[in-house]
Amino acid sequence: MNEYTKLFFDLSYLFIQENVNVHYQKKTAELVEQAVARSEGKLADSGALCVDTGRFTGRTPFDRFIVRDAQTENTVWWGSNNQPLTSEAFERLFEQMGRYFRDKDVFVRDAIVGADPGHSIDVRVVTETAYQSIFANNLFVRPASPDSKVRPEWSVLAAPGYTCAEPEQHGLHNPNFVVINFTWKVVLIAGTGYTGEIKKSMFSVMNYILPLEKRILAMHCAANTNDDGHTALFFGLSGTGKTTLSAAHDRSLIGDDEHGWDEKGIFNLEGGCYAKCIGLNEDDEPEIFRAVRFGALVENTNFIPGTRVPDYRDVSKTENTRAAYPIHHVADSVPTGMAPAPRDIFFLTADAFGVIPPVSLLTTTQAMYHFISGYTAKVGGTEVGVKEPRAVFSACFGEAFLPLHPSHYAELLRDRLAGRKINVWLINTGWIAGPFGVGRRIKLEYTRAIVRAALNGVLKESTFRTHPVFGLHYPASCPGVPDAVLDPVQLWPDENAYYGQANQLAKLFIANFRKFEDAVSDDVLAAAPTVLAGNPSV
Repeated sequence: MNEYTKLFFDLSYLFIQENVNVHYQKKTAELVEQAVARSEGKLADSGALCVDTGRFTGRTPFDRFIVRDAQTENTVWWGSNNQPLTSEAFERLFEQMGRYFRDKDVFVRDAIVGADPGHSIDVRVVTETAYQSIFANNLFVRPASPDSKVRPEWSVLAAPGYTCAEPEQHGLHNPNFVVINFTWKVVLIAGTGYTGEIKKSMFSVMNYILPLEKRILAMHCAANTNDDGHTALFFGLSGTGKTTLSAAHDRSLIGDDEHGWDEKGIFNLEGGCYAKCIGLNEDDEPEIFRAVRFGALVENTNFIPGTRVPDYRDVSKTENTRAAYPIHHVADSVPTGMAPAPRDIFFLTADAFGVIPPVSLLTTTQAMYHFISGYTAKVGGTEVGVKEPRAVFSACFGEAFLPLHPSHYAELLRDRLAGRKINVWLINTGWIAGPFGVGRRIKLEYTRAIVRAALNGVLKESTFRTHPVFGLHYPASCPGVPDAVLDPVQLWPDENAYYGQANQLAKLFIANFRKFEDAVSDDVLAAAPTVLAGNPSV
C-alpha cells in the first residue's frame, strides 16, 4: 500500500482497522497476476482467467436476508425471497466480518451501479480474493476517476473464507449468508465464492431504490438497439435465450441482464455481462465467444485435457458455468449504456409442456399478467427415463431480486406502456409438437426469424388467431418459419392430448396467481387463462 493510500484510505467504517494490505483499484492485469500467484485461477488460451468458486457454483436464495427495521418494515415484500434479519444480528455479523479481514490482503474496488448519472449509486466492493475484484470491475460501471478519499454511498463486503460459527444464534440457516441492510447501505456476503451474489445483491438494492424513490422500473432483462434508436427488451429466466437473442450481430447490445426505464428511456445498471457459457461455441454465439478473452473471468469450467482450452460442454462442476466480461468486449455495444424507450418487448419462456405458441402479441393487461407470472418450465431426467416437465413461476422474471411486491413493478410497466406504441411479445423458446420427451425444442433459427420479423414490423401485419385457453393472439405466418410451427396444436398428433396439456398448464398459472390477486386490478385478473371443458375444435 503506497503512502497516499495509507494516508487517505480508511476502512474503519467497515470494522476493518488493523494491518490490512489494501489493493485499491488495481488494473485488470495486476489483479490477474495476483489471482494466478495466489492460486485462485489459471489462464485459458484466450487469456481469460478461469477460476473455481468452491462449494457454491450458484446463488443460495435460502441464505439471503434483508434487515428488518423502521425503513423496511412496511415496504419490503416479506416472505421466502425476502427473509428478515434483526438489526442486532446484522451488527454482530458486520463486526465479525470486519475482524476477519484484518491482517489479510484486501481488494477494494470503487464502482458505479447505473449508467445514467442521474440515477446511479456509488458502491465500494471489498473482497477477499483478486478474482472477485476482477468480477466487480467487469460487471459494474467503471468510474473515470475514482477517489479513495470519498466514501461511496453503498459498500459490499465479500469474504468466501468467513463463515458464521453459530448461525442459529444470529437468525441464519447456515454458516454462509447474504444480508442487505438498506439503512446502513451495506451488503454482507460470506462463505461463498460465487460472484453472482455480488451483482445480484446490488440489483436487489436498485430494485428497491428506483421504483420506491424515483418511480423508475427496474428490470431483469437484456436490451439492444440499432442505429435508428429502435430499442428492444428481452425478459426471461435462465435457459430461455435472453443473452443469446439479445447478442445479435446486426444490433448493438446495451446490456444482457439488468436495466432501468424512466421517462427518457432505458439505461443499463451494469458495465458488463455475466453470460452462461454451457455449450458455448463460436458458430452459435460468436459475440459471446469472442468476448471471453483477456480480462474476462470464467467460472467453474474444466479445460480440455492437456490444453488450456475451456471445455464448455463439460458440466461436471455445474451446469451454471459463467463468463463475466466488460461490456466493451462485445463488438458494437452501446458505450453510454443508455438508449430510447423500447418499441418491442419480448417475454421469453421455455415451455416444456409444448402448448404455448412460438410467438403471441400481448395486450397491456396480458403483458402485466404474464410479467407478474414470469413463467418458464424446467425439465429433469435420469438414465432410464424422463421426468415430467415442471412449471416455474418467477414474478417479473426475477422474483428472487424483488424487495417490493410484484404489483409495484407491474403497475410501473403499465405506466411505461400507456400512450406509447410499444409491442409486447410472448415467445416460446421451448418445445413444440408435444411436451418434453415427445416433442422437440423449436429451432433457434426459427426464434431468431420471429424476433427479426417482430422488430422490422412484418410480424404485426400477419393475420392473428386467438388461443382458446390462454387468450393469446398469435400470427398465422412469419417469414422464415413454417406456418405449422406457429400454430401450437397443428404439430401435435392428438388434439385432445394438446388441450388436456394446455388445461393442465392453465391450472398451474391460475394457482400461482392466487398469491397476487389481492394486490392487482380486476383487468389484470381477467387476463388469466380459461380452463376448457372439452376440445374447442369439436
